[in-house]
Amino acid sequence: MSEEIVELSLADKTLAELSEMFSTLAMAEDRLKRSKEAEAIKSAFYKLLSKEKAEAGLGPKVDEPAEEPVEEETATEAPAETAPANPFAAIEEGFKAIYTKYRKERAEYNRQLESEREQNLVLKQAVIEDLKALLEKQEDVNATFPEFREIQNRWREIGPVPVQNYRDINDTYQFHVEKFYDMVKINRDLRDLDFKKNLEAKEEFCAQAEKLAESENVVEAFRELQKLHEQWKEYGPVAKEFRESIWDRFKAATSVINKKYQGYFEGLKGQQAENFKAKSALCEKVEAIADKEITTSNEWNSLSKAIEDIQADWRKIGFASKKDNQKIYDRFRAACDKFFERKRVFYSQFKDNMNENLEKKLAIIEQAEAIKNSTDWKKTTDQFINLQKQWKEIGAVPRKKSEQIWKRFRAACDEFFTERDKNAKPENDFYSNLKAKRKIVEDINAFDTASCEDLAAAAADFAAKWSAIGHVPFKEKDAVNAAYREAMQAKFPDFSPKARSSRGGQSRPKSEKERLVAKYNQLQQDIVTYENNIGFFSKSTASALIDQMQEKIDAAKAELQTLAAEIRKIEEAENEKSE
Repeated sequence: MSEEIVELSLADKTLAELSEMFSTLAMAEDRLKRSKEAEAIKSAFYKLLSKEKAEAGLGPKVDEPAEEPVEEETATEAPAETAPANPFAAIEEGFKAIYTKYRKERAEYNRQLESEREQNLVLKQAVIEDLKALLEKQEDVNATFPEFREIQNRWREIGPVPVQNYRDINDTYQFHVEKFYDMVKINRDLRDLDFKKNLEAKEEFCAQAEKLAESENVVEAFRELQKLHEQWKEYGPVAKEFRESIWDRFKAATSVINKKYQGYFEGLKGQQAENFKAKSALCEKVEAIADKEITTSNEWNSLSKAIEDIQADWRKIGFASKKDNQKIYDRFRAACDKFFERKRVFYSQFKDNMNENLEKKLAIIEQAEAIKNSTDWKKTTDQFINLQKQWKEIGAVPRKKSEQIWKRFRAACDEFFTERDKNAKPENDFYSNLKAKRKIVEDINAFDTASCEDLAAAAADFAAKWSAIGHVPFKEKDAVNAAYREAMQAKFPDFSPKARSSRGGQSRPKSEKERLVAKYNQLQQDIVTYENNIGFFSKSTASALIDQMQEKIDAAKAELQTLAAEIRKIEEAENEKSE
């Protein structure tokens, strides 16, 4: 098999599978003839080991064993410094031991093989000398031809010679064979018989080549064809009338196989080029993400998922060309490593910040618990409000502590405000105040803005009534305040108490279109706020809050569509008037 095919078949193997494959090969009877396959498995094993070690943070890449046989080492290695546990040590040492034994065995086999080829060269040179001597004899053909046949048999029985001597020794032999047939006046019947046998053998070679030309296994067919060519050269000529036709037949089958073989690798190159292009595009995506400015945990989590999806896409793409494959992988790996290293640094700093925030919130809890039993209601209420404000301004804390410290802080607040509400004076009837404020919210929601001539004045009136009402129970404060803000925003989107006072109470009533546009813009801002809140809530177990917020988002988006339609109607009416 070609190196490209072997590499493709090993692409999805694990270290254990590669080690098992090599062990099986090392025990096979034909193991010493499968050196290319052995080297491919070894290369795949050490590339994968190097990759997995790097991903596990175990230092530099692994060096593969040397290709050439090495002498036994006598020096003792210096003791290594203490290093992190290496989960790959056992499988690496096991593979290295099997490979080293195989390598030594193969080196000895190659030495023997080379020695045999040198000996075969000497034997074939001796056969040629015998053939030369036979040509010089002036005996009867009937006596020389059997000897010639014996020389041919001896030649065929001798094995291969060194590659560098193959062409020269074979050409020399064929030259003297042809000379024998052309110069020696042999008996025509014997010569025709020899021609016939050669023709039969070469017709069989043609049939085998034609069958190979139909094979789907292009690489194997090409390899077998080379053997047929070597065997073809071992046989002598055929009758002159068949020489050209038999060679043309063999050459035609050879041409088909060669074209299919070339086409196969051209197609493989084309696919590898497409793979390289696809992998380059993925590299660009990861590099863009790795260089992106990221400031929040949500962004890191989202982009980490994007990187993982890209890595999954990468694994679905085949190899690039041999010269590009390692380079493009190194580029992709470097971009991924850059992203995850930045993420590691971010979360290291983020963890430090969260621990600082935890200390700050614990300090606030201690202050809350120290004053929760105070009966100085006004002063302590202000202190708790201030502590709550500080709490909101502090960032996130470790998730394991978040709910625990919040419950502790909330308990201190609840204990104080519950006791305060129980001891409220008549003028501070918090539940009556809550009822009054809820009534104002109902009045705002029921207010008919279409029939109002001065929306700003109406809004200011509602705001004044709201401000005149005292405190409500602590647990209800956030909910009723939020209801008031939403109601005011819906009915009076342009109302601003500060702006009104700065203009001395004068304001120009907005047109219906301006009011709708202002409301549309505000809704868009509200949706952004709601979505940001969902991102915050998702860090806790507040699923009910998330559902409520999502309902508000859906309602706001539906209202946006309604507002957009109303604005378009007004604009169409304005255009008709202008025409």
